[in-house]
Amino acid sequence: MTENRPSKPHSGRQNPSGRQNLDPHLERYAARTAGMTASEIRALFAVASRPEVVSLAGGMPNLAALPLDTLSAQVAEIIAEDGLVALQYGSAHGVPALREQICEIMALEGIKAHPDDVVVTVGSQMGLDMVTRLFCDPGDVVIAEGPSYVGALGSFAAYQAQVVHVAMDEHGLVPELLREALDRTEKAGRRVKFLYTIPNFHNPAGVTLAVERRAEILEICRTHGVLVVEDNPYGLLGFDGQTYPALRSTDPDNVVYLGSFSKTFASGLRVGWVLAPHAVREKLVLAAESATLCPPTFNQMIVSRYLATHDWKGQIKKFRENYRDRRDAILSALDQYLPPGCSWTKPDDGFYVWVTVPEGVDTKAMLPRAVTARVAYASGTGFYADGFGSRQMRLSYCYPTPERIREGVRRLAAVLESEMDLARTFGNVSARRIQGPQNPSPDTV
Repeated sequence: MTENRPSKPHSGRQNPSGRQNLDPHLERYAARTAGMTASEIRALFAVASRPEVVSLAGGMPNLAALPLDTLSAQVAEIIAEDGLVALQYGSAHGVPALREQICEIMALEGIKAHPDDVVVTVGSQMGLDMVTRLFCDPGDVVIAEGPSYVGALGSFAAYQAQVVHVAMDEHGLVPELLREALDRTEKAGRRVKFLYTIPNFHNPAGVTLAVERRAEILEICRTHGVLVVEDNPYGLLGFDGQTYPALRSTDPDNVVYLGSFSKTFASGLRVGWVLAPHAVREKLVLAAESATLCPPTFNQMIVSRYLATHDWKGQIKKFRENYRDRRDAILSALDQYLPPGCSWTKPDDGFYVWVTVPEGVDTKAMLPRAVTARVAYASGTGFYADGFGSRQMRLSYCYPTPERIREGVRRLAAVLESEMDLARTFGNVSARRIQGPQNPSPDTV
C-alpha cells in the first residue's frame, strides 16, 4: 500500500499518511495514468474565451474564409446521393478515393506514395498516438525538439516514454546537438525509438528546418537506427507559397509522415492521415481498428468531395493571406510594445511566435496576472517534458483579428513591464514548476 494507492477503493477513505482519497477508483488505474496531467491552458480557457479577453493562447484555425454555402450544398448532396454509404461503418484504412487524393496532396512536397500505404485517422493526433503505441515500451526514449508540440508530449507520457529534448535555433533542429543527444542516450544504455519533429513552421517555436539540414538529420537517424516521425500540418501554408521537401520524400523507408486537413480545410471534421512504410502500415490499420473501429466515413466523404469539386489550392492561398496579415500584425506589435530584453521568432508561416522574456520573469507565474489584464498566452513550460521554458511563451496569431492582436500585445507588454519592475525590486521568485507534459485540449493545440 502506498500513499497514493489505498488498499481498498472507497470514496473518502483515508490512507496511512492521513490524506483523504476522494477518487473511489484510484486503486484500479493503470500505472501509466500517473503521467496524465491536466493542461494549465485548458483550465485557463474558460476565462480566456471571455469576449473581453484577447486570447493569444489557443491555436484554433481561422475558418472565416471557408465557402460555407458551397460546403452546405455539398454535404446535402452526399446525404442525398450516397447517404447509405456515408452514414455506415467503413474501413479502418480509410475511404479509397480520399487516400488517392491525399497522395496527390503529398506530391506537392515531393512525396511519392501509394494509397495503400496511407491510413486515414481521426486527426493527426490519433496517428501520433498510434505510432507511439506501436513503437514505445515504458522507459523507451523519444527524441524531440525543445520546445515541442504539447499534444505529442502528452502521448509520449501516456505510453510512459521518456523525452530527450534537442535544442533548435532560427534554422530549426541543430544536427550536431541531435548527434550528441543520441550518442549520450545510447551510452547511458537507453533505447531511442524515434525522432519526433515538426520541420515546417514549428509549433510552438515558429521556425522552419533549413533544407540543407534535412539530409544530415536523416543520415544521423539512419546511422543510429532511429525512426523519424515527421509531423507536418502546416507545410502547404507558407506565406510566400513555397513548399519544402518533406523528410519522407528523401527517406521513405525510415520516415513515418503525419498529415492533417485541420489547418488546410476544417479542423472540426477531424480528418488526418499517416503515411508509413508498408510493414508499419499493416500494424497501423490494426491499431486503428482497436481504437475507433473505423474513422467516420461521412467526414472523409465531405473532405473528398471538397477536394474533388472545390479550388482547394485557391482556398489555401486565402488562408495564407489571412494568416500572413495576422503574422505581420503581431510582429509589428511586438516591435512596438514589448520592453527591451525580450526576443521572439519571426515565422514564415504557421500560427505561432515564440517569445523569450528577460531573466527574472516566470511566464507561468505571470499568466494569472495577464488574464486579469484581459490577455492570455501559453506559458513555455507546457512545451517541455522536463519543466523548462519558464522564460518563454507561445503567442498564437491565427484566430484574432489584427486589431485584437495589437491590443492583446499592448496589454501583455504592460504586464511584462510590471513583472520586470517586481523582479528588479525583489529578485526572481520562481513559481513551483509542475514537472512533465500537459495534455492538450482543442483550444491549446
